[in-house]
Amino acid sequence: MTETVPMVRAENVHKSYGHIEVLKGIDLEVSKGEVFCLIGPSGSGKSTFLRCINHLEKVNAGRLYVDGELVGYRQKGDKLYELKDSEVARQRRDIGMVFQRFNLFPHMTAAENVMEAPIQVKGVSKAAARERAHHLLERVGLGDKARNYPAQLSGGQQQRVAIARALAMDPKLMLFDEPTSALDPELVGDVLDVMRDLAESGMTMVVVTHEMGFAREVGDNLVFMDGGVVVESGDPREVLTNPRHERTQSFLSKVL
Repeated sequence: MTETVPMVRAENVHKSYGHIEVLKGIDLEVSKGEVFCLIGPSGSGKSTFLRCINHLEKVNAGRLYVDGELVGYRQKGDKLYELKDSEVARQRRDIGMVFQRFNLFPHMTAAENVMEAPIQVKGVSKAAARERAHHLLERVGLGDKARNYPAQLSGGQQQRVAIARALAMDPKLMLFDEPTSALDPELVGDVLDVMRDLAESGMTMVVVTHEMGFAREVGDNLVFMDGGVVVESGDPREVLTNPRHERTQSFLSKVL
């Protein structure tokens, strides 16, 4: 039987800013095709960990692998050497990231926002990129908004364009950093629907979220983080219904 390599593997990951230790030895694995949800209070290290996965933040100790490949570094003997920017950029091409704020280019239409990276990074022809952009905008329910500029779109629509933009690079892994927390409550559902559809299509997703309903319904695995450590993990329905750890119980009593 062949052992499948996890999509993400974190081994004793530490991250500090000066004297402040934000991640204190994170160990976890995300299987291929899994929806992996991270919950916890603000400042618990969730978003920092997410940003370490694609080397937007450099780890101070430990190892992070995506699809079996060490992220951000090359190992020779016992030593780690940081990869060149071009090599880090190559690794990032396979990892889509959706932020809290949509970060769309304001001077480009929805379609142009989705087309930009495939043209610039992958050398895809304009015609092929446009066709794919329209297909992806259809997929996120915005087929009629291709020519609209970000300022003409609601927050929820902008976030769905951001998801389409990340998908345009054909990533093998999608990272979501609280993708609905900047949205008006009535716009959250549309974004979560797109994420549900992605999950059903088999996309591997790591999601930092406050949406407990989404975690319960769509998540395969749930990790509760606090103070830079994994406090509790398991099946989302189990953790959310019967948290074992007192700290998890106290957190959930405030948010559920």
